[in-house]
Amino acid sequence: VRCLKLARTGTTGAMDHTKRAPSEHYRILHSVWTRNVPELSTVADPQRRNHGDQNPVKRLRVGVVYGGRSSEHEVSLASAASVIANLDRERYEPIALRVERNGQWYLAERAPTIASAAENIESARLGNAHEGRSTRQVHLVAHPSNETLLIVERSQAPGPEAHPAGQTLAKGLALDVIFPIVHGPYGEDGTLQGLLELANVPYVGAGVLASAVGMDKAVMKTLFAAHGLPVVKHQVVWRRDWRTFPDRTLSEVTKQLRFPLFVKPANLGSSVGISRAIDRETLSDAVDLASQFDRKIVIEEGVTHCREIECAVLGNQMPEASVPGEIIPSGEYYDYAAKYLDDKSTTEIPASLSADQITQVRQLAIEAFRAIDGEGMARVDFLLERDTGTLFVNEINTHPGFTTISMFAKLWEASGLSYRTMLDRLITLALERHAEKQDTLTSAPHTTEHEHATDS
Repeated sequence: VRCLKLARTGTTGAMDHTKRAPSEHYRILHSVWTRNVPELSTVADPQRRNHGDQNPVKRLRVGVVYGGRSSEHEVSLASAASVIANLDRERYEPIALRVERNGQWYLAERAPTIASAAENIESARLGNAHEGRSTRQVHLVAHPSNETLLIVERSQAPGPEAHPAGQTLAKGLALDVIFPIVHGPYGEDGTLQGLLELANVPYVGAGVLASAVGMDKAVMKTLFAAHGLPVVKHQVVWRRDWRTFPDRTLSEVTKQLRFPLFVKPANLGSSVGISRAIDRETLSDAVDLASQFDRKIVIEEGVTHCREIECAVLGNQMPEASVPGEIIPSGEYYDYAAKYLDDKSTTEIPASLSADQITQVRQLAIEAFRAIDGEGMARVDFLLERDTGTLFVNEINTHPGFTTISMFAKLWEASGLSYRTMLDRLITLALERHAEKQDTLTSAPHTTEHEHATDS
């Protein structure tokens, strides 16, 4: 076993993430070498290094994390491709970091291509989703360090200047900010955000608390109700109770709620596992389906003849709301297939609403954002009852998609903010939040002798 200090490589223009950490950071690895490690030219824009030492280009190195372990893996590929393609190369150097379905992180050989989510899903079904893979595994350094990532690669064969076959090679890589595009559990539920907090690296989007609340529809609705926001009547069913006492559970639900009902896994996005129930039999089937994806199921009363309105929010302490838009689903509601597998659903941006309704939507969107302590971005979804004009806050998505059909991007574009400018704004918000956190004490300040004397 060798103990080594990782070489600080490729940190031009990188921020110092070690404000309260010791200046020396060590790693103990099995059979580790740090010389002759392959360069990052396949994923890092060569412009950063090709200008020479006389005219260095100090761009921000942005780690775009995508993929993940959830059922929304392919949706993430499409989102990440759009982000990477549209980051301004004059200001940013994107580094593509792919999280495989088994949870392992890799430095992608190349960024994912701009393809629709439907194409990515079909490629995965056919077993063709190998794009951007790499033999170079990466590990996030989960404490403040100038090397955000540890790149580990096993050498394949010996050579004149190479290491013996099977040796482990290691190299540090600094990132200025991370842009998480991992949808679903283990990506937008606060777990990844917690890891990034431990690493003390700026990251785009909501923090740990808002991400966790935004992922759990049951907790979200409870919090909305506590803040006086209008929510539909609902109940929470636990998978354990459902499998043990199905008849009793059905009776309790139907006693409290009226059909039609919508049944959802509490902790999944992209409308995965959602179904509509019109009687006890279809309700039983719907709960069975949702329980495959989550141990907690949310059952909501359906809003008859409703319109689906969405509004995007951007900001930290002073959030702003976009113009509202409307989803016009091809089916009875906007499910996973309607979102990603067909092109029959349409959108109307801005939505055809009265001035008062527009004001109400934007105000409620900001209130929902603040209720969960949101930061960075979110998309707030509403249900508007056609007959009465009653507006309900349905849910908030702290990690909205960035695909070519993404409502979040379209809403801001209609509000006068281009896709590229929106990405700039999100990165700026991430850096501002991180800078503010550095001014926050993490432990009690030391008292002076004078203060002790005064207290006594």
